[in-house]
Amino acid sequence: MEAEFEMSMIGELKYFLGFQINQMEDSIFILQAKYAKNIVKKFGLETAKSKRTPIATHVKVTKNEDGKSVDISIYRSMIGSLIHLITSRPDIAHYVGVYERYQVDPKESHLNLVKRILMYIQGTFNHGLLYTFDTNSSLVGYCDADSVENTEDRKSTSGGLDVNQFEYLRTTLGLCVIDK
Repeated sequence: MEAEFEMSMIGELKYFLGFQINQMEDSIFILQAKYAKNIVKKFGLETAKSKRTPIATHVKVTKNEDGKSVDISIYRSMIGSLIHLITSRPDIAHYVGVYERYQVDPKESHLNLVKRILMYIQGTFNHGLLYTFDTNSSLVGYCDADSVENTEDRKSTSGGLDVNQFEYLRTTLGLCVIDK
């Protein structure tokens, strides 16, 4: 390409399309800390107490047809911001996908659950994807299904994963490991 085009090396890649890229000797770490801070601030939650998990374990999400309706544009803006964030934060992808279902008629209970994700993000700005050069993975495939989580229509939330997809998620799972 250098024969065809004039090129110059301006240094190591640090930022690309809103992603922060940290290149180390044996790995690459991709995150969106600045974007995450901006969306928490955009929705006025920068002073709220951060949460340790994106959702409480006892919560069952329903349509809540009798609940108080909220401004659709704010709810959709929150969901849209979170959808962009899941490209580097698969730890919130499932929950964002569940709450995305309620964009037509969001209730106050749905808005509070989305705000909880934002409060979780507030405490985890520096989470992202770590790609290592070690390729000694032995997982061949994985499948999971949950047909009782959706109490309204009992539609199954399921997923499968092959070796290539596992490589994508492996680092996120590694971020959850706690040394004892």
